[in-house]
Amino acid sequence: MKDAAERYKKTFSISWERMQNDCRELAWKLLSAGRDWSRIVAIARGGLVPAAIVARELNIRVVDTVCISSYTLRSQSDNLSILKRPDLAGMDERWLIVDDLADTGRTAREVRRMFPGIHFAALYVKPEGRPMIDTFITEVSQDTWILFPWDSLPTTSFVAPIADGIWTERN
Repeated sequence: MKDAAERYKKTFSISWERMQNDCRELAWKLLSAGRDWSRIVAIARGGLVPAAIVARELNIRVVDTVCISSYTLRSQSDNLSILKRPDLAGMDERWLIVDDLADTGRTAREVRRMFPGIHFAALYVKPEGRPMIDTFITEVSQDTWILFPWDSLPTTSFVAPIADGIWTERN
């Protein structure tokens, strides 16, 4: 599998303000679909922030997660690891899946297997992931790295999670 430096030629930086506005726009689209959503299932970790904002805007009180890992800091794995599944009791067409991005579509495909027939919304999609998503806000090219606000400082440069680096206390 290619590492990030080989796969991505462009960067699309998302600010916290843009993230909130895009989530609100997604909520408007979902509301205009005329469905009475009863539950959101966020794809962790990237879908947590969008799901929280969409849940607030649609007044949905039940939010659950499905936790799947395929990315590392430097590459995307060929294997998906399902770390947590939600309780599927009572699952129906009023449930809504929310994620930040559909990149290659692999994660979305796996989630669709777990939740057949459920509406899938993402803020951003790439061409390979687009067929898996029912509602989205922005499509970018496959060779674009989306730099989310939780992955950057206000300077819009990538910042590794504290746990992935060496952290030292200030004296």
